[in-house]
Amino acid sequence: MTISNGTFRTPVALRWSDLDAFNHVNNARYMTFLEQARIEWFETIDEPWITETAAPVVASATLNFKRPIEYPARVFVELFTEKLGNSSVVIGHRIVAEDGTLHCDGNVTAVWVERRSGKPTPLPDCVRRAAERLQD
Repeated sequence: MTISNGTFRTPVALRWSDLDAFNHVNNARYMTFLEQARIEWFETIDEPWITETAAPVVASATLNFKRPIEYPARVFVELFTEKLGNSSVVIGHRIVAEDGTLHCDGNVTAVWVERRSGKPTPLPDCVRRAAERLQD
């Protein structure tokens, strides 16, 4: 995984179980790839981004499928910040092949909420700083 030019980039290891009957990655697996990449990005933050009292939830997800991923392939997830709010961050994403072919793009809105009440709470400062590093 790397962070450069406002983008977090991590490889995706394709598994046989990711494929459908047409030797393509099943569309539902794209969400799993994106989730794994987000967690890997969050783990690069040197401070707690999840606590006993607050945690992120996915409020919305948009995936625009461009081209199927055929096995075998070397693909990467790229993440970047589209928008920072008081309690949320809109994380843009792309799934790209090693040769630059775009397979999917879109975004996910992650909202930090109080675990007990489920109500939005301000973004942790460490998440805000990390997200600012991923803005163009």
